[in-house]
Amino acid sequence: MAGVSGYFLVVDSGNSKTVALVARADGRVVGWGRGGGGDIYVSEAEAVAAVTEAVEGALAVPGISVSALTASCLSLVGADWPEDFDFWRLEAQRRGYVQALVVNDALGALRAGTAGDGVAVVCGTGAAIGARRAGTVWHSSFWQEPMGGAVLGERALRAVYRAELGLGPATRLTDKVLAHFDLPTIEAVLHRLTARRTRCLALAGSTGLARLLLDAAAEGDEPARLEVASAAVTLAEYAWVAACKVGLQGPFPLVLAGGVLRHPSPLLRETLFAQLRTRLPHAQPVLAPFEPVVGALLLALEAVPGTSLPNPEGLAATLPEAAFFST
Repeated sequence: MAGVSGYFLVVDSGNSKTVALVARADGRVVGWGRGGGGDIYVSEAEAVAAVTEAVEGALAVPGISVSALTASCLSLVGADWPEDFDFWRLEAQRRGYVQALVVNDALGALRAGTAGDGVAVVCGTGAAIGARRAGTVWHSSFWQEPMGGAVLGERALRAVYRAELGLGPATRLTDKVLAHFDLPTIEAVLHRLTARRTRCLALAGSTGLARLLLDAAAEGDEPARLEVASAAVTLAEYAWVAACKVGLQGPFPLVLAGGVLRHPSPLLRETLFAQLRTRLPHAQPVLAPFEPVVGALLLALEAVPGTSLPNPEGLAATLPEAAFFST
């Protein structure tokens, strides 16, 4: 650690939330903050505001200003094309985030699960898949068809609507969706989610539907199981592409991250692994031991000569409680 002092600022943004950490050069986390969704493709202004809110909250805990920063790393949803990285580097410069490294959020998640080469599959509100080998990186970005908790929630509703209309089999999801919205009929659910005056508020409260789908699948509900299997196939396909794009061939870690992949039921994970065994037989599944923002912290520390990476147990002991990271 010789000669390295000051603080490191790191940010991880997703479709639903943005989190920031401030750490000392020894990796000890001393501050944290949250903001809203940070996707510039939804709104540049709102994404910048979310990052700013999270950063200001994190800096306020130890009571420091940006002038005390040694380096920073922003691991961001929507950092997809070269102009996106330029946009965030300029925003970081304007705000005094010195030595700002900007990466796609899949790369922060990858570093949270491995110190070397590998593939990361992140499935939260949205999905991000990225790979790294010998300094070469690739992320799925706009190549990838929509996936994640929001899409799984839509699929849960589709199964319920089809069952209600007699177009699909009965499903346990019907009762679960009614209980979730506390409504007596599926038509009432549909009305709340589509009516002009309630639509936006109702959609904001529908983020738990992916969890209901995974719950029903774990209970053996066939329509739900089919939807989960379909999601696993999609994620496996893009994980395979990511590995091919960077030339991963021998054994390598396949890092899994995101709230959907942390669901208590192993069904999605196991189906994903099964799909990958034929395409990537050398992939070694790893559940990321840390949140993606910790990966951003490790990337920031590695970017500054003279730093030493923190002991994982010591780092974990200084992180905020799990509820801070919940979506």
